[in-house]
Amino acid sequence: MSALSGTSALTVWEFGALALAAGVVGFSKTAVSGANTISLAVFAAVLPARASTGVLLPILIVGDVLAVLTYRRHAHWPTLWRLFPAVGAGVAVGTVFLMFADDGTVRTSIGAILLLMAAVTVWRRRAAERAEAEDDQASGGAARLAAPSYGVLGGFTTMVANAGGPVMSMYLLSAGFKKLSFLGTSAWFFLIVNTSKVPFSVGLGLIDGPSLLLDAALALFVIPGALLGKACVNRINQRLFEQLVIGATVLGGLQLLLR
Repeated sequence: MSALSGTSALTVWEFGALALAAGVVGFSKTAVSGANTISLAVFAAVLPARASTGVLLPILIVGDVLAVLTYRRHAHWPTLWRLFPAVGAGVAVGTVFLMFADDGTVRTSIGAILLLMAAVTVWRRRAAERAEAEDDQASGGAARLAAPSYGVLGGFTTMVANAGGPVMSMYLLSAGFKKLSFLGTSAWFFLIVNTSKVPFSVGLGLIDGPSLLLDAALALFVIPGALLGKACVNRINQRLFEQLVIGATVLGGLQLLLR
């Protein structure tokens, strides 16, 4: 059975919402990592929650490729190698969860994860503000010690709901990354992790022919979003945008929980 069984006739408004969400993916990958929680909420609202994770994954990979092309020289590879083992464990746990969870369970889980990610984002920002007054070396050491826990949570949330962005953003900020190194490290991290998730998603039936056809139509909208993000990254009011992202994430999470 197709992952998109029963959704072959999307309305114009539904496709428009998915296209806009695809544009937000591109924008988030080149400007504000983690903003694609908005896209996650839209995809899970328009499509069956379980299938939405498989449809969104190739869209995210397109955004990841564009982000790597833009910021490929700014990655910090020691940080990436430190994270990957724990992320792999989290992805494995998330895969087992998806093997047994039905659509209602996944929808509820995504809603809860969205609310958790909103809380994480608020905590991340406040922790970063406090860290500015502390010694950078102590902060970096704490971040290295926290890598396994961030990695496992990031791997699980990215496998189940494609929602690892806020977790990784919190980790990278706590490690003292500046804007370009933050974006470069994040770009390579999610390109590698999201690509590694494809076989699992295919095996779970989340990615198939019909879902890839929808992806082919939506991928075109990622490009203008990424170009807009690249143009805005040095001008954007980060604090205001994060507040908007948090608000949209909370509303999306509540909508899924109450649906």
